[in-house]
Amino acid sequence: MATFQQWVAGARPRTLFAAIAPVVIGTAAAAQHSEPSWAIALLAAIVALALQIGVNFANDYSDGIRGTDDSRVGPVRLVGQKLARPESVKAAAFLTFGFAAITGLALVALAEAWWLLPLGVASIWAAWKYTGGDNPYGYRGLGELFVFVFFGLVATLGTMYAETGTLSWFALAAAVGVGAIASAILVVNNLRDIPTDQISGKQTLAVRIGDTGTRRLWLGLIVVSILCIGIMAIWNVWALVGLLSIAAIWRAVTVVMGGAEGRRLVPVLGSTGKYELVYAVAVFAGVFISRALA
Repeated sequence: MATFQQWVAGARPRTLFAAIAPVVIGTAAAAQHSEPSWAIALLAAIVALALQIGVNFANDYSDGIRGTDDSRVGPVRLVGQKLARPESVKAAAFLTFGFAAITGLALVALAEAWWLLPLGVASIWAAWKYTGGDNPYGYRGLGELFVFVFFGLVATLGTMYAETGTLSWFALAAAVGVGAIASAILVVNNLRDIPTDQISGKQTLAVRIGDTGTRRLWLGLIVVSILCIGIMAIWNVWALVGLLSIAAIWRAVTVVMGGAEGRRLVPVLGSTGKYELVYAVAVFAGVFISRALA
């Protein structure tokens, strides 16, 4: 029987920064256009957190029953380490998805944007099918693409639209930026797991392109996120405050490009997640500084 602390660890709190960041920067995009809605922003943050926790439990369950977590390093694996029954972890995943769905309904009702419902359903489907079901896309090297779409484009643009009823090029640049970082989190996670994934037959993108290619991809995604700050600055020069976030990722760059492996990559997972949140908060701060000075 897993302890409360082990259940919390199984939720993988280090990944939760990635859930909040699109809502923060999506609200910044809303503020760049008009007045943001703090109530909608709060509901969006709750939905995003619930989806991320649900994804983490779903991955724990699906990888655990397949045996792909048996020899992994890194965070607690509730099923893989036999700390909890698979049925309990699966139930935790679906309870969390259910909470996300209920909160999402409240968000859609408040925003009066009912067309967002299909996106919500698609997000839950994508969360489960990453490693769940008979043909999970995470085992075919498509995880990073789906993360970019749902934890980047959908989460950021959906937040702005729910708050303002419109979209902007600024929001698109912001969505690409945080989506790139969210994908980078999965890339470094899979970089760490290349040896065990090769043994278990899990064909992640990292396994397909190899160690060197994965490190270059991770760095490329970080560079894309920085370039997006420059693009956002076309519409609001104060978005350049976002460049301060580079300090949060610099050490991780030296670790990844220096060839670190295994457990030495575990802190990079947390650093990349923190970078995404600092990135979003810094852009958010820049937008609100510009509003204050206007």
